[in-house]
Amino acid sequence: MDRWALKQNIMTPENWYGVKFFNVFGPNEYEKGSMASVAFKSFHQITSTSELGLFKSYNPQFADGEQLRDFIYVKDVTRWMKELMDKKPESGIYNMGFGKARSWMDMAKALFASMNKPLNVKWLEMPDNIKGQYQYFTEADMTKWQKAGLSQPQWPLEKAINDYVVNYLSQQDPWL
Repeated sequence: MDRWALKQNIMTPENWYGVKFFNVFGPNEYEKGSMASVAFKSFHQITSTSELGLFKSYNPQFADGEQLRDFIYVKDVTRWMKELMDKKPESGIYNMGFGKARSWMDMAKALFASMNKPLNVKWLEMPDNIKGQYQYFTEADMTKWQKAGLSQPQWPLEKAINDYVVNYLSQQDPWL
């Protein structure tokens, strides 16, 4: 879709933006079901079992748990959406990620620490049907965002996970 949009030669009266979200997580995922973030699902798994299941790696370049994702907190994403509307940079496609890939183990350690529980990871076999298509590395190229003079992310993984766990997931009323 992004390649098609960029090829269009249509003049619009206002700026337009396509955004590519990377691994977004944060408050109010309760209705997303299977599409909820791994952070959300992992919190509930740890709460129920005191352990977290993560896929083993089948790529010799990545140790178990060292598969990398660009995790981004929804509080950065929502601030950036408003920033796009307010600052109106050049029209186009923009990535929304932290710009620095982190490992599944980094996320797991942050979750267990925020929940005041000892790290307890169980290594799972990856289903055969996804082994050949599993992505071992995702990272947003934030160069265009930065060149447009837009703000940097403010929620590194550990700070974001802690905020999410302490102020939302662990609350009696998580919709606060």
